[in-house]
Amino acid sequence: MADIEEAELIAWLTLLQAPRLGSQRITKLLAAFGSAQAACSAPTSTLRSLGLSEPMLEVIRAPDQAAIAAALRWSEHDQATILTLSDPRYPARLSAISSPPPLLFVRGDLALLQEPQLAIVGSRNPTPGGVQTTRAFAAHLAGLGLVITSGMALGVDAAAHVGALESGRTIAVLGTGPDRVYPAVHRELARRISAEGALVTEFPPGVGPQSSHFPRRNRTISGLSLGTLVTEAAPRSGSLITARYAAEQGREVFAIPGSIHNPLARGCHQLIREGAKLIDSADQLLEELAPQLVSYLAMPASEAVTARAATQPRTPQTGRSLMAASSQTGAGTGAQTGAMAGENGLDADYRHLLEAMGADPVATDELVSRTGLSAQEVSSMLLLLELQGHVSCLAGGRYCRHLG
Repeated sequence: MADIEEAELIAWLTLLQAPRLGSQRITKLLAAFGSAQAACSAPTSTLRSLGLSEPMLEVIRAPDQAAIAAALRWSEHDQATILTLSDPRYPARLSAISSPPPLLFVRGDLALLQEPQLAIVGSRNPTPGGVQTTRAFAAHLAGLGLVITSGMALGVDAAAHVGALESGRTIAVLGTGPDRVYPAVHRELARRISAEGALVTEFPPGVGPQSSHFPRRNRTISGLSLGTLVTEAAPRSGSLITARYAAEQGREVFAIPGSIHNPLARGCHQLIREGAKLIDSADQLLEELAPQLVSYLAMPASEAVTARAATQPRTPQTGRSLMAASSQTGAGTGAQTGAMAGENGLDADYRHLLEAMGADPVATDELVSRTGLSAQEVSSMLLLLELQGHVSCLAGGRYCRHLG
């Protein structure tokens, strides 16, 4: 349960129920009365003079006690926390946006909300290539210490979460209460995220999915993050809403281009025309975020980030962490990553894999035979080598090493 007196928490939950009250009015009430409890106990005439409507006042005077009791019961679960906007643990980036959520219901590692996050979003019906790209980017960036944040929807969102869990941590922002999973097919994914990352929502327990909730969820996703990456999206995709929220919040917007024949690349192309930064490698994205990452690493919380990055599984470059990656700005762009890093800087297994490729295109099953590595290991390593510019994927699933 959150470290807050129960009476004060009940008052916050009461204010949350008031229709259209919002964080700006709640902030005004706190400034006037000093606490949520004092605000709820204030004379009706005083509250009315501060701009509260009759429907708001009716709820404050007679809140839904069953809903409040349900929220309190939920907060007693292991790793369940209710954060108020005035709580010092409330994520700083989210609190900086206009009208941040008054309350956050968090299940999992609360410290992740303060760590540097990248939102990855996109189509609910991506192409296989879109899924592969999303998963590879998420795994690579999470392995360097970035927390990957998304909305646990079908398609790109799920691929981002799964990829992040392969090498690091992830946050799922929900459009339901913290006790609901939507879509239901992601029940196991939600369990993994709550155990290895965090589930976050502004909606209290018992609240189911509603269409009006998802734009609010998208706004929270972008508000928590340093930037938003759209990997594949149609022009009317909801992920473009997240990207536009990010732009309005002064956050970075990135998009991965695709074939002009792929309808699911058109949303990304539209974002690029509107000013989003074209991204074709993970290291290029890190270069764009580097100024913010350096600023973040100067904060006291940097010790926690560095410690977490040090515990992540290795990446192709031995010992490379978020701090190391962010300090290499100006050393080269995405297409030059292989030259920048140099094969001598690779882990021994990655060098062994590259040597086994030879000079001609080769299929993954042949590489399994040549190296003695498992098919899963080879596939994972090839994805990361491709992101860093050491290899290219050719037609028929064969890979070619970049020589010279």
